[in-house]
Amino acid sequence: MNKLEQLRAFTVVVADTGDFDSIARYKPQDATTNPSLIYQAAQMPQYVSLVEEAVAYARQHSKSREELLRVLFDRLLINFGKEILKIIPGRVSTEVDARLSFDTKGSIERARSLIKMYESLGIDRQRILIKLASTWEGAQAAKELEKEGIHCNMTLMFCLAQAVAAAEVGATLVSPFVGRILDWYVKNTDTKQFAPADDPGVKSVTTVYNYFKKFGYKTQVMGASFRNVGQITQLAGCDLLTISPQFLEDLSKSEGALPRFLDPAEAKQSPMEKFILTESSFRYSLNDDPMATDKLADGIRRFAADTVKLEKHLAEVYKL
Repeated sequence: MNKLEQLRAFTVVVADTGDFDSIARYKPQDATTNPSLIYQAAQMPQYVSLVEEAVAYARQHSKSREELLRVLFDRLLINFGKEILKIIPGRVSTEVDARLSFDTKGSIERARSLIKMYESLGIDRQRILIKLASTWEGAQAAKELEKEGIHCNMTLMFCLAQAVAAAEVGATLVSPFVGRILDWYVKNTDTKQFAPADDPGVKSVTTVYNYFKKFGYKTQVMGASFRNVGQITQLAGCDLLTISPQFLEDLSKSEGALPRFLDPAEAKQSPMEKFILTESSFRYSLNDDPMATDKLADGIRRFAADTVKLEKHLAEVYKL
């Protein structure tokens, strides 16, 4: 078996793309999208029909230009999600507007709206994961949404405090960003290359995985945002890994044995201590980690910027 086939034996493989052809080729269990991926896909000629349907829907269901852009963005996410679900057997992750990252009420309302739109198309909410930024406000939104059977994927995650906040409220999934953590250390320290076992992003995900398994949290861990195949193979055994088409291809062509590095039984033997979580301890711990603080802020800005770019692009093309 190649390494992708071996990885599937103990990790759920998720495709990190909005491109349907790539999803069909690698047959992942689940798929994730984000504003950056949708922005890229929406400009591809093969997806014009999805964009045009979203524009028509938004025009019909909006009373103001501001509402039109909001509805258009959400409908476009839904259209891509709907098509992806025709290809995969599992779930698709759909992201709440990053500009609501510090707005609990707004995030809840937007998530409900996305689920309602999916359900109007006959898609069960069990097949949807709503992506929320791993802020304190995002965690509180997830707490309420999970009670309603709206399952949440906490994204833009860079430290243990964020992960514990998500697990404490019963979020379905967390997505620590391996590659972006590595990016920060390469840029801000003297070390420019890391072996997979020493990679700071890999170590961060390993810590979160071990913590969840040791203390019995049901929240699953999905490593995300990879920069090289070594990061992926070093996290073999993680609950899920969301992988770009490029690295799925690399893994499918790679031979040799792939050992399991993350194991729940070993995690239970970890000497880690329980993190006492309150809003103040969350905020202080996040503030005390310059990497997590920088990358969380940067990630929110980037996703928000791509949302705005997509809105402007569609407004210009369709004279909205």
